[in-house]
Amino acid sequence: VQLQASGGGLVQPGGSLRLSCAASGVTLEDSAIGWFRQAPGKEREGVACISDSATLTSYGESVKGRFTISRAYAQNTMYLEMNSLSPEDTAVYYCAVARSASGSSDAGRYAYWGRGTLVTVSS
Repeated sequence: VQLQASGGGLVQPGGSLRLSCAASGVTLEDSAIGWFRQAPGKEREGVACISDSATLTSYGESVKGRFTISRAYAQNTMYLEMNSLSPEDTAVYYCAVARSASGSSDAGRYAYWGRGTLVTVSS
């Protein structure tokens, strides 16, 4: 199983980025998927998750209204659209595939993880 995250980079405050995570060796449509992030010196936190059917989504409080998680079944890929970025969003972002159909902010409920992509928000 491989999860290849991409789309990170340097962006100015107020800017936007779109992260992608392409999966191989696992069919994303069978599981919930999620994005997590870890900032320097901080614990990993759940950013967003979406159920297998894409009918249920959940977001961390700090990103609600700014980030959008989505999935493309045909491409076996997940996305995280990030808008109105601030320096507090600087972190390594990880995509993950859950052990079940329902999403969670609990990292322990995810079976597969990507290597992460760095997002730096700075002027």
